[in-house]
Amino acid sequence: MKIGIPKALYYYYFFDKWRYFFEELNIELISTNTDKKILEFGNKYANSEMCLSLKIFLGHIAYLKDKCDYILIPKIDNFGLNEQMCSNFSSLYDLVNNLFDVKILTYEINHQKKKNEKKGLFSIGLQLGFTKKQLKKAYQIACLKYHKQLKRDMMINFNKLESTKKKILIVAHSYNIHDDYIGKTIIKNLEKYNFEIIYSDLFNAKNLSHYLSLNLYWKYCKESLGAIVLCKEKVDGIIFITTFPCGLDSLVNELVMRKIQLPYLNLIIDDLDALAGIETRIESFADIIEQN
Repeated sequence: MKIGIPKALYYYYFFDKWRYFFEELNIELISTNTDKKILEFGNKYANSEMCLSLKIFLGHIAYLKDKCDYILIPKIDNFGLNEQMCSNFSSLYDLVNNLFDVKILTYEINHQKKKNEKKGLFSIGLQLGFTKKQLKKAYQIACLKYHKQLKRDMMINFNKLESTKKKILIVAHSYNIHDDYIGKTIIKNLEKYNFEIIYSDLFNAKNLSHYLSLNLYWKYCKESLGAIVLCKEKVDGIIFITTFPCGLDSLVNELVMRKIQLPYLNLIIDDLDALAGIETRIESFADIIEQN
């Protein structure tokens, strides 16, 4: 059995745990990196109001649809009353179901309705013919491996704050920071200047977000703001990465930029050729950082 996982949006938050879970059940997972072909696929199925990150997601669906038995698409609404998600995360199932002829595995995360990841993965496993005993063991092992890996990655990221190099905090959603076409291209350009690159999504700092916004209730925006509060005294500059036209980022990033006292660069990526001028802007920003 092969399950396709679109390497976009929720992939960068949940894939590692999924990988460990399905490995224990001997199920193969299929994904691919984002490239221009994936973006072309996405533009074919998307409309003009969708953000680039959502277009990338649809491009991955188009790539996977004939290469696997199922595609995993959870409906992710919230992790509690004050930890809401972008509406795209809860609409992906319906969007894909209407655009593509594919078999979908789905489950819902809605903590307000007591629907969580564990129950969801168990429901999928039972649907695929596994026993509760097999699923319990697979989930326990997946959680142990996932938290061990996450702890290690977060420690590496945190230790970078003590580096003697110039330090740049990348503030963005995980699906933009780590995407091969968007975030990794930007980071590759930054590495030319021997900066220490620190990632906002590898801190457990959401409880600090109230120092910048009292009423923010979007889960991943809170985590980004918390990372800024945690790092602001130790980094030399901040780079915001947004995919146009993200409504959450257009509001939250503007709020933050008015309050921070550090040099910052706001990168808004809007289409296939949007990365063409990034190198020049990063070079100018690097000059500012070096002069401070």
